[in-house]
Amino acid sequence: MAPRLPLLAAGVLLTAAGSAALLPSETVIERQAVVDAPPAQVYALLSSNAGFQRFNPYKDADPELEITLFGPERGVGSGFAFDGKDGTGTQTISKVQDGQYVAMDIDLGSMGHPFQEFELSAVDGGTQVTWRVTLDAGKNPGKRLFGVFAEGMLAPTYERGLELLDSTLTGA
Repeated sequence: MAPRLPLLAAGVLLTAAGSAALLPSETVIERQAVVDAPPAQVYALLSSNAGFQRFNPYKDADPELEITLFGPERGVGSGFAFDGKDGTGTQTISKVQDGQYVAMDIDLGSMGHPFQEFELSAVDGGTQVTWRVTLDAGKNPGKRLFGVFAEGMLAPTYERGLELLDSTLTGA
């Protein structure tokens, strides 16, 4: 009877790994809010390594978060390194477009390389900001499994970031 237990355990592990491999390789988390400021003012914060720090939700949640700015003040190549309770890595602006779009590459080392985007559009009462983060798990079953829970874990952070962005711009 004892030899069957390792075979059963191996079967369970293979089934779990096979099931995780069937999960989507990409997870997209998106939140939107209307910010009480014109698009140009929102874009000025988003396209700047220092500007992002004014509403960075991770900084809000971790007062000990260490931030080191690098690159130009704004635009492509503007970024920062971070080290805190939620991880270590870099975030670098990779694309800006007409005051309406900012994309950022995030490097979390072995934890992955999320891609972050902000889209801006003028609406009555200010600017609609769409904050989208795409996680690519590739063929890694563990990262694919994380993708199932990512929405619940990360969405509150982006919602808080949008609240902070609005209050930063309105002085509230």
